[in-house]
Amino acid sequence: MSADPTMAAVRAWRTDAIRRIEADYNRSADTHLIRLDLPRYPGITLYLKDESSHPTGSLKHRLARSLFLYALCNGWIGPDTCIIEASSGSTAVSEAYFARMLGLRFIAVVPATTAAPKLDAIRFHGGEIHAVDDPRTVYDVAHRLAAETGGHYIDQFTYAERATDWRGNNNIAESIFAQMADEEHPIPAWIVCGAGTGGTSATIGRYIGYQRHATRLCVADPVHSVFHRHFGDRTVTSLPDGCASRIEGIGRPRVEPSFIPSVIDRMIAVEDAASIGAMRALSTRLGRRVGGSTGTNLIACAQLIEEMAAAGERGSVVTLLCDGGERYGCTYYDDNWLAERDVDWQASQPGVERLLSLT
Repeated sequence: MSADPTMAAVRAWRTDAIRRIEADYNRSADTHLIRLDLPRYPGITLYLKDESSHPTGSLKHRLARSLFLYALCNGWIGPDTCIIEASSGSTAVSEAYFARMLGLRFIAVVPATTAAPKLDAIRFHGGEIHAVDDPRTVYDVAHRLAAETGGHYIDQFTYAERATDWRGNNNIAESIFAQMADEEHPIPAWIVCGAGTGGTSATIGRYIGYQRHATRLCVADPVHSVFHRHFGDRTVTSLPDGCASRIEGIGRPRVEPSFIPSVIDRMIAVEDAASIGAMRALSTRLGRRVGGSTGTNLIACAQLIEEMAAAGERGSVVTLLCDGGERYGCTYYDDNWLAERDVDWQASQPGVERLLSLT
């Protein structure tokens, strides 16, 4: 019996789609690892894995690539599939990029509070916006739109932890350890990241275990997020209505399927104002703006570095520079916007400036 010509055409399309994504990856160099010497803390060095240098400007570029490859190899995406995603912005920006590469329609279901520059970036890459007033409804709305369009809900919150090969294949953990190889302390004492889907912490934690490294994993989490509560008490799986973080991209009101607490050594809860103060301080040190979730990571790093110094420990701490600050010019970098929301970020900035001081 001869093969179904329609199925053969779809298979050929998928083969070419995977080739296009892999070719795009091969055209991109790995992201930079920025070393920050800390003269106030002799023997301790801070490193920033700069994920803002991806083609779509954030850590989520890695996730979007993995999610598309996972869905393609599972046969969930074809040449006429409409792609749907629930996102606070950055993942949707990256997914819109890959959808456009493959000639597919893309709809992002986003909270109405998502920063306008992120929405503009989604549209720039050909994506459509479906805004919802209640962030808790993004999942149900995404499922509904997928059903209505006959499309595929790519669902980062479920598939983030399994779409990335945590054993290798140039995941972010493998990249960090490869780039650290020639440093004074090549095996970091700590790696610090945030959690939005939980996929990055799952990948890093599993890789550390698989490679038998002594590195510990700390997840920095907004105070108004359920993840750190769930880490301390597995019976806590959601937050009450009205409890939400202002730091886009990390922190969630419910425990997402991709969040794997058992691979995490420690979680540190961070106030939103402290994240923004740290973000501002780091932007001054680097001479360019970074996003709010990077500030969250930096607050956790500061606490760990203080503890290491007090214990007389030497070593390296690695964290993620998740995205650039150009997407937050009308929010986190707007003093009036922050004042209207009673965000007292100035109180936290000096402490982080002292950490990062060159003198």
